[in-house]
Amino acid sequence: MTKRIGIYPGTFDPITLGHTDIIRRGAKLVDELIIGVTTNPSKNPMFSTEERFAMVEREVQALGLTNVKVVGFNALLVKFANKMGANVIIRGLRAVADFEYEYQMAGMNQQLDEKIETVFLMADVSLQPIASKLVKEIALYGGDITPFVSADVKGEVNSRVAEIGRKGDY
Repeated sequence: MTKRIGIYPGTFDPITLGHTDIIRRGAKLVDELIIGVTTNPSKNPMFSTEERFAMVEREVQALGLTNVKVVGFNALLVKFANKMGANVIIRGLRAVADFEYEYQMAGMNQQLDEKIETVFLMADVSLQPIASKLVKEIALYGGDITPFVSADVKGEVNSRVAEIGRKGDY
């Protein structure tokens, strides 16, 4: 039987409780889950690639999963998946808007390599509204991000906000 290797790619800027939920659940579906921390300059990252990588590694370690590893990459996803020997791409969905984008990406990835399947996991209902972009925005405007990230990530985000400065009237 072929070993099932899954890739869960993302920028994880920062990693949220929604991400860790998908990691925990995705790890049950494959023999090995590779968390691919990638770059996406269009997302205006708050943290460097190295900082995000360390953050993800720490959060994955806290989950206690033995079949998960974290790898950085800056390449076309299907090329990265092939390099890692992956046959599954795992993507988390929060809402219908996510589905449209992810469906298009899955179709493109299938055109690039039909041997790699994309599996969509719905985020837990309580975590569906969480998005890294919104977590950063809430923190930048002085809001409490406790319900959306771990205590360690909250500390890192708040420290970064203190460095770059809050926005708005508070």
